[in-house]
Amino acid sequence: MSGIIAEDLNNVFDQDPAARSKWEVIMTYSGLHAIWSHRIAHWLWKKKRYFLARALSQLSRFITGIEIHPGARIGRRFFMDHGMGIVIGETCEIGDDVTLFQGVTLGGTGKEKGKRHPTVGNDVLISAGAKVLGSITIGDHSKIGAGSVVLHDVPSNSTVVGIPGRVVRQNGLKVHHHDLDHADLPDPVAEKMHQLELEVDKLKMELQALKHAQKEKE
Repeated sequence: MSGIIAEDLNNVFDQDPAARSKWEVIMTYSGLHAIWSHRIAHWLWKKKRYFLARALSQLSRFITGIEIHPGARIGRRFFMDHGMGIVIGETCEIGDDVTLFQGVTLGGTGKEKGKRHPTVGNDVLISAGAKVLGSITIGDHSKIGAGSVVLHDVPSNSTVVGIPGRVVRQNGLKVHHHDLDHADLPDPVAEKMHQLELEVDKLKMELQALKHAQKEKE
């Protein structure tokens, strides 16, 4: 446990260029406080100390604004950047080297029993405000764009954006480890709007041509 906690601390410096000193990170990084609290709560959960585990997770939620169910299984070097509003459900399974930004939800889709929350692979980035819902799998080295709603499995080495989320890149670009740049992900909604504008412009030109031909006949 102590080794994993130290690894979490060192991972902040690998992930966040704003991190300056260990004491600053220890005292002020709510995402770090939340994952440390969760690691203890999860240990209590596995020991069937359910009330203590839930009480600790709720205290952490009150202090950090991040809600992680103590039953969730989270791997090593997990990083929550600006973690406010993150929600991680009971049956979530998260691999190693995963990064979540603020407002991410890893939740269920209803009142189903059993495995009802996502499984997230290794080296996955989920950007701000994304919702990943249901017992689905996000493959290794994938990226989920900001504000996306993902309801189906995502293959490894993929980029997903939109509502509902869809794969827009797969194996086309190299996925860099600890890549936090999520501002340049493609936007399928904007692409569709651009296509619509082109179609409207084309129809306008055709309409003008028809009007011109009509005037010549008259």
